[in-house]
Amino acid sequence: MPKGPKGEKRPADAVSRAVQIARIAIGEETDAPAPDDGKDPNAQALGAKGGKARAESLSAAKRSAIAKKAAQKRWKNKA
Repeated sequence: MPKGPKGEKRPADAVSRAVQIARIAIGEETDAPAPDDGKDPNAQALGAKGGKARAESLSAAKRSAIAKKAAQKRWKNKA
């Protein structure tokens, strides 16, 4: 049986999946709760804030230098 991105079990064929979605929509069946991914929600929120704060604090020249260095690393072994 196929699994969703969070490991949920889903019907293998499109018709069965459509029936399952319809049952969820009308309330006959509940959507399985997402399993705990083991990550602390507070840490996730802080991580999202940190990236945004860092991007705002960097100058355009510094961001460009970081991007160029990353591109060189990414393409170093491609040829």
